[in-house]
Amino acid sequence: MKRFFIETFGCQMNVHDSEKISGLLAHRGMVPVHRPEEADLFILNTCSVREKAVHKVYSRLGEVKRRKIADPKFLICVVGCVAQQEGQKMVKKAPFVDLVVGTHMYHTLPDLLDSLEKSNGAAKQVATEFMNEPAPVEISSVLRRSQFRANITIMEGCNKHCSFCIVPYTRGKERNRPAQAILEEARRAADQGFVEIMLLGQTVNSYRDPGDYRFRFADLLAKVAAISGIRRVRFTSPHPREFDDATVSVIGEMKTVCNQVHLPLQSGSDPILKRMRRQYTREQFLRLVEKFRSLRRPVALSTDVIVGFPGETDADFQQTLSLVQQVGFESMFSFKYSARPYTEAETWKTEVTELEKTRRLMMLQRLQKGLQLRLHERHYQGRRFEILVEGRARDGRQSFGRTTSNKVVNFPGTPPPGTFLEILVTQVGPNSLVGRRLEESIENCA
Repeated sequence: MKRFFIETFGCQMNVHDSEKISGLLAHRGMVPVHRPEEADLFILNTCSVREKAVHKVYSRLGEVKRRKIADPKFLICVVGCVAQQEGQKMVKKAPFVDLVVGTHMYHTLPDLLDSLEKSNGAAKQVATEFMNEPAPVEISSVLRRSQFRANITIMEGCNKHCSFCIVPYTRGKERNRPAQAILEEARRAADQGFVEIMLLGQTVNSYRDPGDYRFRFADLLAKVAAISGIRRVRFTSPHPREFDDATVSVIGEMKTVCNQVHLPLQSGSDPILKRMRRQYTREQFLRLVEKFRSLRRPVALSTDVIVGFPGETDADFQQTLSLVQQVGFESMFSFKYSARPYTEAETWKTEVTELEKTRRLMMLQRLQKGLQLRLHERHYQGRRFEILVEGRARDGRQSFGRTTSNKVVNFPGTPPPGTFLEILVTQVGPNSLVGRRLEESIENCA
């Protein structure tokens, strides 16, 4: 086996896990390719947060199976959260899959491949154990996809056990990396020319240095933001309850830390928040929003919302709509509730029909779309912003970049990714902005 292809579903954590796996395989002497047809090994990195995501995995495996039939030496590996969730069941459901590797066992992939080769593919390999170590296994050979953004894991797992969420069952308990290892990785990235750092964790702002619990997320964020050469620092995904005043202060005072924060709301109703085990109330969430609003620099807030959770009445849903209206989130990920295995809410009876879930989701998205358009008109239309160029826009004719507040701006021209530009926003829509570059401000930092 010399060539591999990784297809990634799901969150930014999965994207970075694919970068780690690519580094491990490259260190083994294998070469990444751009199409599955070119590969000897196909790896599907999976997500199980939503019900449809699991269906999507098996559907995709059914498509890849055709290649396996044509070439029995072609290997198929499934990694990630669905692999962790399904384990041996996946081999029974899809017996053509050769390897199933869970979220704690990526580092064993080279050894698993060696074992598979020695058996000439006869022995299926399933590795879905949870590690008992207090910190994740360090993987130094990361093959990063971006030329300018370095993803860095600071912690894995979650201890919250929200009643709807499968993450604790697929990612395990919280495990924090030592701060020294994180900072060394960030400094290496800066030395290699990366200008943006993305700090990653399932509950990223609950971070504590395992060697010194007094060293918290705010301390780490400030130290990463102070590294020479780093122009932007982002983080995902935080939990509202874990935002302390020190973290809010760092975001307000350090301009290297991007002025955009994700605050997953999930519901605006106290009874539903309690059933979800979110550990905050509507009032506490609004107080946190006010802390960000009171900072000297503007901070764009984004969120997640679930509609149709078991027990959600129309009055509960109206509470969500009113809170969304009151806060004015600049972007939102919204979903219909779907039961996930192993979760507490899986067995709860719900009287919210699929039709009603759809109706509520459409109402929420219609409200949010109007709010976003008005916010864009008020805060972005006709103003200048620095953007970091990321690549070609979807139409193939323009390029796009992001403001520090995470707004996508499309503009004419094809400067290389990693370039910082001054852009004048000339047109706004509900989802993105259009601008023109101000020539005198071009600076290539890639």
